[in-house]
Amino acid sequence: MKITTFTDIMIRKLKPESKKYIRSEGNGFTIRIMPSGVKTWLYVYNVGAKRREMNLGSYPDVTLETARVKFDEARKRVKNGTDPLAEKEEAVEARRKAPTVADLVAEYLKKHAMVNKKSWKEDQRCFAKDVIPYWGERKAVDIKKRDVVLLLERIVERGSPIMANNALEKVRKMFNFAVERDILEFTPCYGVRKPTKQEYKDRVLTDKEIAKVWNGLDTAAMTGEMKRALKLILVTAQRPGEVIAMHSSEIAGDWWTIPAQRAKNGKTHRVYLTATAKELIGEKLGYIFESPKGGKPMDGNAVAYSVRRSLEKPDQGGEGDGSGTADTVKDDTRQKIVMEPWTPHDLRRTAATNMSALGFPDEVIDAVLNHVKKGVIAIYNRHGYDSEKQQALEAWERRLKNIITGGEVAKVIPLRR
Repeated sequence: MKITTFTDIMIRKLKPESKKYIRSEGNGFTIRIMPSGVKTWLYVYNVGAKRREMNLGSYPDVTLETARVKFDEARKRVKNGTDPLAEKEEAVEARRKAPTVADLVAEYLKKHAMVNKKSWKEDQRCFAKDVIPYWGERKAVDIKKRDVVLLLERIVERGSPIMANNALEKVRKMFNFAVERDILEFTPCYGVRKPTKQEYKDRVLTDKEIAKVWNGLDTAAMTGEMKRALKLILVTAQRPGEVIAMHSSEIAGDWWTIPAQRAKNGKTHRVYLTATAKELIGEKLGYIFESPKGGKPMDGNAVAYSVRRSLEKPDQGGEGDGSGTADTVKDDTRQKIVMEPWTPHDLRRTAATNMSALGFPDEVIDAVLNHVKKGVIAIYNRHGYDSEKQQALEAWERRLKNIITGGEVAKVIPLRR
């Protein structure tokens, strides 16, 4: 092996031979020439009694000047007791083992969302539809802020601006989870804003709309269980998700007790059942609003979908989007409810607003709705308001009956605020 000082001209003039050969400048800085003509820069060194060859790149893509810089850096690490080739091999292996976005989604769902979120299926659906198809095979560490922005823009452009906001929230939580578990060093969501200004819903149905919904549900294109569930939301003013998951074991006499593990705020909640509520619930054992698949309650998304599918905006004559679920009925021959759009949660808000209009104070309505007390009241006020909740729901039942039958509102003694 000849030892000489490399120059660019000399390297260019090195010709391939029948067998590979090398030229060295000394101290391990070497170039290898293959019979094919490929020229590769090497740093040859020893770790103990073991000979090591570190590839510094191929000439002319890696110039002599660049190769010499790489060599000098590697040689300094060897002098300081570090094996640069081992470091490189470890980095390659770490890269190979680095989780993809699909891996990260699976770990986030299993170890965080499914453990801490009742709505974890919403996260699962969002990732399956809007994240994994675009990022799934990419390494999570490679996702940058620009990738997040483009992902959100794609969702907005397909006509789902609110879904884009929701996707950002879920993706941000997933990357924060990765940072907390030391899977990633940084989150690519830092500084990313919601692509759409979100307006909070405050829809309250008028008396005329209440009657139209109640009576229109009888001929709407949805299952009987769905119709009863929607009416029960309006009668009890409870959250849609808590109503559709109702189980007969939670009912005792005139009271329905929503267990803490099912309540959105994690607090056990007692709901007074009026005669109308008990009629809607019926005598069924097990899940009151059971999915057609059996053994479980209806899917939460099916409720909102059924409402959207049953609506027809005035003078527009729209049809359903055709997506459907196992808990809905595909029968567009049934009459649709012609009115401005509303959601299942609007029924709860409508009931609460009407109780307020009947004179019941905020603390009673909050007790009916199972809103968490705040501040000093949360510490000192342990009153359950069962009697007041009963009065409020009975008064609302009387008013509701008059609304849906077109009669005059029954007299109710209002409570002072």
